[in-house]
Amino acid sequence: MRIRKGSILTYLIVVIIPVFLLGVYFYYNILKDNDKNRRDHASWVAFIYQKNWDQFISETVTSLRILSLSAEDNLILPEKMEPLLTRVNQNDPRYGGLYLLDDKGNLLIGTVSLRNDADFSKLNFIQEVINTKDIIISEHEEILKNNQRIIGLATPVLDENHKLKAILVADLRIDYMRNLMKVLTPDTKLYVVNGADNTLLEMNVNRNDLMDSSEWVTYPMDRLPWSIKVKMSERNKNVIIKEMAEYLFILLIITHILFLLIKYILLSIHTGKERKENELQKLELVGTLAASTAHEIRNPLTGVKGLIQLLSEKYTEPDDRYYFDVIDSELKRINEIVSEFLILGKPTAQLMENVNIHEIVHDLRPLIISEANSHNVECVWQISDEPIVVKCVKDQMKQVILNIAKNAFESFESSGTLEIKLQAFADFCKLEISDNGKGIPTDELEKIFRPFFTSKETGTGLGLVICRRIINSFGGTIQINSKETIGTTVEITLPIIKEKRD
Repeated sequence: MRIRKGSILTYLIVVIIPVFLLGVYFYYNILKDNDKNRRDHASWVAFIYQKNWDQFISETVTSLRILSLSAEDNLILPEKMEPLLTRVNQNDPRYGGLYLLDDKGNLLIGTVSLRNDADFSKLNFIQEVINTKDIIISEHEEILKNNQRIIGLATPVLDENHKLKAILVADLRIDYMRNLMKVLTPDTKLYVVNGADNTLLEMNVNRNDLMDSSEWVTYPMDRLPWSIKVKMSERNKNVIIKEMAEYLFILLIITHILFLLIKYILLSIHTGKERKENELQKLELVGTLAASTAHEIRNPLTGVKGLIQLLSEKYTEPDDRYYFDVIDSELKRINEIVSEFLILGKPTAQLMENVNIHEIVHDLRPLIISEANSHNVECVWQISDEPIVVKCVKDQMKQVILNIAKNAFESFESSGTLEIKLQAFADFCKLEISDNGKGIPTDELEKIFRPFFTSKETGTGLGLVICRRIINSFGGTIQINSKETIGTTVEITLPIIKEKRD
């Protein structure tokens, strides 16, 4: 039940929460990119219309300037201009009417009778032409009697001395300009405003469209004090959903891979803990059995050993001596196993004291050299001269070193080299015992500290377990590195006791 809750919590932390948070992040990024694309497209549309409008106004101004040159030569008899204006008006659908005014703004001739009674002189853009002698376009639409919507464009007729002689006025049809815009993008919502932000003409626009000003892109015109406002297209929900689904799919794949990886790591850690717990349980079981039975085994063992010794004195024949030697050897082996059980059960039974580890190595040196000579092994010693004081049980420390040295000697198939190196660091010392023997296979290297695991025919599988138990009780660590056919290195680290000076 606990594992299941842990899996749910891990899944929530690794998959659900990241997918939700990153999903929200990507969703807003998708909306942001979508809005940017919509705005860019609306700006592009506005730019196209701005160029279209500039071209339209330029063409209109050019046409009126040509007409003004003709009007300049016919101001004495303005009636001669009427056929020309009428013909231009009929041939160009942009014009709702063409009119010739005098320098005061009074109507001389016109092509549309609807404005014959109009007082042009009162119109603001006509007064601007009189004052500025420049081409002026009206900023307000006008509605004629036939409900036609127009915008006026006036150009001055000047003499050689740049004196105003007359004014040529053109009514530009708003419906023609609207139709012109619909040719490009018939479904686009846009409108044109003057400098006072008053609407001059619109296309596909209703009141609801004007509610949200953030959805509109404004683009100013070059030749006119007007601006074109284009509404951004609606968000394409299908595109947004598709992009979001792609991101979520990728996120789910990545988070699930990460979840499986974390689960694998947690499972490995859990398996390692269980393995250690099993080893500890084995050691505790062995310790309990050792504490309760070791002395009971040794008592009859002592009696049997004594009787065997008496019998060996009585029966001195060579055959009898051989059997007695075998019995004595096996009794010693039983006694060693019982001793190992006792150490395994209570590795810190003896009182620890501050010991110079140099003394321990020095005491063991003759024994190790003697054993090395019997195996045709050369010993190399790298021991620093400074004293290294550690807190340990001297006899148990000797047992660890001798046990490791014994394993090293047994790894040699012929001659070889055994190197013992002792180094002191700031807070700890390191004892390295290295050999160039046959080494330990990789699959066995992971099992060497497991109780009862042994690769020897006569081994108990407790030697290295006891060594690690002893070193750990001293606050140190033991580590074994080995490669087949190259050799093995055992590293023992122990904390240094720094002596106080008066």
